[in-house]
Amino acid sequence: MRQSARHFLVPPAWLALWCAVALFAIFQHGPMPLYSTRTLAVAWEMWQSGQFIVPHINGEPYSHKVPLLFWLIHAGWAVFGVNDVWPRVLEVLIGASWIVVSVALARRVFALRPAVARLTPWFLLALTYAFLFGLQIMYEVLLAVWVVAALASLAGKPRWGWFAVFVGAGLMTKGPVMLLHVAFPLLLGPWWSEHARADRRGWYLKGIAALLGGFAILVAWALPAAYAGGEAYRNELFFMQTAGRMVDSFDHARPLYWYFPMLLVLLFPWVGWPRLWHAMAKLRRPIGDGERFLIAWLAPTFAVFCLISGKQVYYLLPLLPGAAMALACALGRQQVRDETLGRFWNPWPLAVAALFFAVLLFALPAWLASGHLNSHWAHDAARLSPWYGVVFVVLGLLLLLPGRGDDTQLHRVAGVGLFAAAAAHSLFAQTLFHNFDLRPAAAAIGAARAQGVPVANLGVYAGQFHFHARMTGHIDEIYEGQIAEWTQKHPGGLIVRYSPKLDLDARRYARLIQPFRSQWLEIWDADKLAALKAGKTPAEPERRTQLYPPDYWRYGTPPARDGAELTD
Repeated sequence: MRQSARHFLVPPAWLALWCAVALFAIFQHGPMPLYSTRTLAVAWEMWQSGQFIVPHINGEPYSHKVPLLFWLIHAGWAVFGVNDVWPRVLEVLIGASWIVVSVALARRVFALRPAVARLTPWFLLALTYAFLFGLQIMYEVLLAVWVVAALASLAGKPRWGWFAVFVGAGLMTKGPVMLLHVAFPLLLGPWWSEHARADRRGWYLKGIAALLGGFAILVAWALPAAYAGGEAYRNELFFMQTAGRMVDSFDHARPLYWYFPMLLVLLFPWVGWPRLWHAMAKLRRPIGDGERFLIAWLAPTFAVFCLISGKQVYYLLPLLPGAAMALACALGRQQVRDETLGRFWNPWPLAVAALFFAVLLFALPAWLASGHLNSHWAHDAARLSPWYGVVFVVLGLLLLLPGRGDDTQLHRVAGVGLFAAAAAHSLFAQTLFHNFDLRPAAAAIGAARAQGVPVANLGVYAGQFHFHARMTGHIDEIYEGQIAEWTQKHPGGLIVRYSPKLDLDARRYARLIQPFRSQWLEIWDADKLAALKAGKTPAEPERRTQLYPPDYWRYGTPPARDGAELTD
């Protein structure tokens, strides 16, 4: 009894490792625009308005997402107050849950082959893209938790009640796309499940009933939300956000083949381990029910995602546990435990990549000094790049150490992959994040809105200032040709402009200038910007422009934004 209690209280090594590294990484910098800032903006507007049924952004109903993630954020705010710490801790908890539930799925699918469940978490925790994307306050990892949990309810002896609950939770996280992730394992159940083969009629009847139960959870929210949100919101909610992306995407449209090269990104670093290539190449028939389950889940789901017009790499995140199980299955069938592995099986391609990256980091300052490289990204990263070069040398050398057995090599590649992702993220946070840090601009805009000053954003506004500024008002979206008209209607207002060039007029008259991505973010008094657009000199005298971050301007004008000229 005492031993089992200790096992329950002490987390597995892979879970403790992943949580420690993820918590370190996610607090390296603030919320990232536009993904994290937009999610927090929606949660904030719901919170401060007390409108918890219909998500809002910039004062308008937000039909792009359903509210479960926002509610989870609100739950933490109800206990700890409004902050950006809880949402980040929540994302780490969601990522850890994803790996834990994936192990549970592997145990149920491969009940007679425990090696698969033992290896699966190590394959998952090292995935670079999944780790870095999981640091965003976004929906896909939470959706992946519900997908894996729903499939775990199907495997072994089906638990239809839990299947309905998890399907409903997925629908409340990302909408009907949840059904795509579970549809094919359910439809093909008799091919991979002995329980479905024994009672096909019961399998499908109970499966349909469970899906209807999951839909009932969604409908219980959607009907009141549609009534409260108005006609335009109803149309967007019930039609445009699903059909629009599937048929002729209005957002992220990509060609049919686009996901295939992205698989190399999603499965890195494991695509660079020759031992795994050999294990996959040696797979032979017969295939068992476990392998059939993976085929029934991964192959048709991936094919449908390729056919859907709207594509993003992170749309495939819910499939990665299945890919990790497939890799674990291949390696588990042919594990080498005792004898020393041959040199070819060492992860030498990954070691070469790490050492090559280290060389680039060491050479970056000299390369910039030679004048052959002119990039503000390189200029910023060069401040600390040699120190991080040392880190990647150490990681590369660790990969070249001899290892005994597949388990040793697997743990080494997984650990090095995880630390390499964290190191790359740390380099970004320490040297490049100021190009994404909108807190100075948000503070200025929030102070103006608190005094009733109207604000307009040139171009599409994605809520990037609302949470930082704890803003309650609306920011207008305008375009270049509307500056004069908006200024006439809103004398004394402010305009946020994004410019590839930093000219003398901006340095003289803009209220605030800061880097943002590969552009300059400028906050203007509207009348001054309108006067300059009309070819006039602003009537008001020059004012001292605030420049952020201050140390960025210490030695004069910083380098040009990529692809943009910097002029006086």
